[in-house]
Amino acid sequence: MFEPASLPEEYCEAGASGIILTVDIAMEKAIAAARRVPEIERLALLDAAGRILANPIHSPMFLPPFDSSAMDGYAFSFADLSGSGPWMLKVSGRLAAGGVPPRGAGRGTAIRIFTGAIIPPGYDTVVMQEHCELRGETIVISNRPAKGTNVRRTGEDAAAGSRLTEAGDLLSPAKLVLLAGAGIAEVDVFRRVRIGLISTGSELREPGDALQPGQIYNSNRVLLRASLTAHSWTDVIDFGIVPDDRARLAEVIALAAAQCDVVVTTGGVSAGEEDHVASVLGAAGASLEVLKVAMRPGKPLKIGLIGNVLFAGLPGNPNASLVTFRQIALPAIRHIAGLRQILPEWQAAISGFSYEKRLGRTEFVPVRVAETSEAFAPVIDILGRASSASLSALSRSDGIALLSPEATSITPGAKLRFERLWPV
Repeated sequence: MFEPASLPEEYCEAGASGIILTVDIAMEKAIAAARRVPEIERLALLDAAGRILANPIHSPMFLPPFDSSAMDGYAFSFADLSGSGPWMLKVSGRLAAGGVPPRGAGRGTAIRIFTGAIIPPGYDTVVMQEHCELRGETIVISNRPAKGTNVRRTGEDAAAGSRLTEAGDLLSPAKLVLLAGAGIAEVDVFRRVRIGLISTGSELREPGDALQPGQIYNSNRVLLRASLTAHSWTDVIDFGIVPDDRARLAEVIALAAAQCDVVVTTGGVSAGEEDHVASVLGAAGASLEVLKVAMRPGKPLKIGLIGNVLFAGLPGNPNASLVTFRQIALPAIRHIAGLRQILPEWQAAISGFSYEKRLGRTEFVPVRVAETSEAFAPVIDILGRASSASLSALSRSDGIALLSPEATSITPGAKLRFERLWPV
């Protein structure tokens, strides 16, 4: 592994030096620099959706807690279907979900039962009401079902004491319903990750403001803020736009680092005279793990630590900002949050386009899903030429495709990796 680059105070040209890292190494360095939040809080299960579990949870009971009927029908003892059919069983009662079963089921009898009701002692099989005939107070079964048909067995979902969830699990609706079914009322979760968001650039204005010549609207703020606030485990503190003024930028970064676990900036990370991020970090004694990455878009990138606070300095162009955020910064932020699953989730895809690229550089291009192949892999088409400032291609995309550094050209039918962008 490479040693981190510690910048002197006078360092001012962000792109002038530093090892160019591969995307994978840059992501590994970002994750290694990240410090997991230590604080844990207890929440009611109803308030814990989207939060991250701090401890594993074991089931205090069997799921389901008793043998129950999986269908509306009639319960009986399989032993009563001896010999050849049809078989006739007297209906001795009626039992709905939540009802108390009668004691001492008589031999040769059945009971009318409904979905979710407990299987009475002495019974072990349920025939669906459509598969038998009711004649007065007697049912007629013409075809013998297998023993145990339509019965949900005690503990078939989970045994008492079994592990239901792991530390680092995201509390999705599917996880929550399992915990609720086991009677879990409260859970321990990691506190939310505090993320400071700073937009840099004297040319930036907020949507709704009047634009003067040379000014543009701050789309990155909306992009990253929406991407971060989509997660219930984040707490975003927005520090707004900071002009290209070194003293002001140093003040705001220091303020954000004092309040947050992560500071994310956009813009000002290249080698221009108005790009002050690197020099400000040098003056603050920051240790940078990542300076430049062999990727397009997003080569200029600053990842490191201000004390124990993770710093992610993203490029200013929207596509570059999104790609570097998702591929390098977000896995590290997920690690800070305590998630077990932190890496980008790629799926196999098939190229529906032709593209020429530079050898040795990983490229990420916006794509849309055109169709599904016979192998059920998405066939993807490229949108535009992957300009790092293109907003229209980004808005129409389903995700991004990864073009490996070993490739120099992509042809239709080539196997690619595809990551869906929405939702984040």
